[in-house]
Amino acid sequence: MLSKALLRLGASAARHPWRVIAAWLIAATLAVLAAVAFGGRTADSMTAPGLDSRRAAELIERAGTGQEGMTAQVVVTPRDDGATFFDDDVRAALTRLRAEVQRLPHVLGTSDPAGALGAGGDTAVRGGLVSADGRIAVVRVQYPDQSRLSAEDLDALVDLGDRLRAELPLRIEMGGGLFYAFSDPDGGASELIGLLAAAAILFLAFGSLVAAALPIGMAVFGLTVGVATMTVVAGVTDVPTFAPVLGSMVGLGVGIDYALFVLARHREYLARGLDPHAAAGRAVATAGRPVVFAGGTVVVSILGLAVANVPFMTVGGVAVSIVVLTMVLASVTLLPAFLGAAGPRLGRAGRIGRALRAGRSGRLGRRRDTAAGAVPAAGWRRWIGHVGRHPVAYAVGAAALLLTATLPVLGLRVGLPDDGSLPQSRSERRAYDLVAEGFGPGTNGPLVIAADPAGDPGVVDRLVATVAADPGIASVAPTHIDGATGVATLVVFPTTSPQDRATADTIARLRTEVLPTAIGHGPARAHVGGAAASLSDVGRRTSERLPAFVAAVLALSFLLLMLVFRSVVVPLKAVLLNLLSIGAAYGVMVAVFQWGWGGALIGLEATVPIVSFIPMFLFAILFGLSMDYEVFLLSRVREEYVRTGDNGTAIVEGVAGTARIITSAALIMVAVFLSFAVADDPSTKMFGLGLATAIFIDATVVRMVLVPATMTLLGRTNWWLPKWLDRMLPRGPVGTDDPDAESGGEAPHPRLVDR
Repeated sequence: MLSKALLRLGASAARHPWRVIAAWLIAATLAVLAAVAFGGRTADSMTAPGLDSRRAAELIERAGTGQEGMTAQVVVTPRDDGATFFDDDVRAALTRLRAEVQRLPHVLGTSDPAGALGAGGDTAVRGGLVSADGRIAVVRVQYPDQSRLSAEDLDALVDLGDRLRAELPLRIEMGGGLFYAFSDPDGGASELIGLLAAAAILFLAFGSLVAAALPIGMAVFGLTVGVATMTVVAGVTDVPTFAPVLGSMVGLGVGIDYALFVLARHREYLARGLDPHAAAGRAVATAGRPVVFAGGTVVVSILGLAVANVPFMTVGGVAVSIVVLTMVLASVTLLPAFLGAAGPRLGRAGRIGRALRAGRSGRLGRRRDTAAGAVPAAGWRRWIGHVGRHPVAYAVGAAALLLTATLPVLGLRVGLPDDGSLPQSRSERRAYDLVAEGFGPGTNGPLVIAADPAGDPGVVDRLVATVAADPGIASVAPTHIDGATGVATLVVFPTTSPQDRATADTIARLRTEVLPTAIGHGPARAHVGGAAASLSDVGRRTSERLPAFVAAVLALSFLLLMLVFRSVVVPLKAVLLNLLSIGAAYGVMVAVFQWGWGGALIGLEATVPIVSFIPMFLFAILFGLSMDYEVFLLSRVREEYVRTGDNGTAIVEGVAGTARIITSAALIMVAVFLSFAVADDPSTKMFGLGLATAIFIDATVVRMVLVPATMTLLGRTNWWLPKWLDRMLPRGPVGTDDPDAESGGEAPHPRLVDR
């Protein structure tokens, strides 16, 4: 039924192209207007229910100290190398700066380093407001809860800093949670670079400017609608800041890929003599069906992030899924409309493209255009045939290569890169360095201990004493006790930076040893909170939930592929090979980001841990994307097997028939993802490099070496399906070349079924 529905949908869109294009224009306009009217800004809420850091935040909120809200810090140092904040004129400048910050909207309060110096220099130094040498001062700014703030508050603080830099004899740098929550995510230029690279690859693949422009145009339409819809969602709930960047990456990649496969089939049917409307309908019916299944796999994999029970990951997954679904819809409606509007011109390469092809072959105009996949390239046939003659060597060699690349995963360390991993061009990085220089690295990631004495008057003193004695704690700020609730809050500064493994160890030790010792067996309770603790907790939860998530995605993918290809062996092999490519991508990420190998090539200035939620996110996305190629390639192999009944011929013809298109599609995805790997934010770099690496490995080592080698070794066993299971599964595999045939059961050469 799906093939017939897609056939009608594609043919109708091709016959009435301007109606469909107008509908998409209206949809894009309405989505943008809705985003402007009702949309919100992205914001990060790195917490989850049930975590100890969340319990600490709830206690602080009950106490009403304001420390549960958002914070920022303004770090200053005199421009004159000989000046210090002990000098009256420099201290006066600091006083004015603090007063100006205090008057900003929504600011609840600020620390007063100049006032503390006036009362007694030791007070400011011991309070962590002025460094011992008097050269660095910190104004800590307290805001209310994130839900009451917006990017306008960040803009106001930044604008004030820009103005005061010109008026005061101070170097002013800024950072803190406000920047992390409301800074605009990287994108923009990366998206443009990715689009330009994709356009160049498409032109080389098709040799036609028109053919190259259609997938780009479709992707831009889909991305506009998808990201605008994501913005509307952000007006209802907190959408994490990485979601638009990740949505743009994945959306551009899958959108252009899906369009490429449909366009290739369309040109193939044009070459067979079909008129453009019929060719578009059949292209959507044949290539569009794998697009729907592949896109569904991506969406289901991403939505599976809900098993982690981390709200910001779930919402981020929903937001990215919206973009992917939009691209699938555009591939089966907007693209055939473009194909119908372009008419028969897509069946031939442009003059420049013909010249390029002729220059490579030495026979201008005499060689049949193979970009559409009508005739598999002879080179690919020779290569697949060569692999098929030496399957053991290639299977063992490729598997050994990927396993070797996976080995660094054994040293995987999750965490969150702090501002110290940003480039020096960012104010947050310069503020981080000044604080670390003046007060120690742990000052950049304070912990907040919230305690409810529950009637035990001595518990707070015991807490302060035992926490201060811990070797991982550098200092403890003065305790604040709420008179109404009795809740005490202690701000403590570790000896190590927020991203250091030792900081996570300190947090764990406080919870398991230090706090229980101080509290004893009474009713009092204490919890460790703060940004560093929250991120550590989220990392631990995602690590704990990752095995269950991986198992769920693998099982679902296996069932889907078994339904698609009516085989037990093919989906099992696909699952194992996809695990290899994803594992190798993880290994490359560890080598680059944790070990520093080649980090300078992507602008990484320091080694950093892998962001705690990225491994789970990457697995969801990569497993879905790798299934795209699996479905497209094996669909063609199965077509050839149904047609010939010969496993060897099916492998050669099927893999060679899709190799050029898969290679082009992979190059596009790699180009798009790598364009994001040079962004400033380490999280964006990780997403970009991880996705690009996995897609490159999947489309080369896996699809062009391991798949033909293992399928050759397995022979007819590839299509084995127990008889009882064959009767249970519904008919209608994807990828059949005849959109009118709803079942592969009538094939002239039936599958190998256990009788």
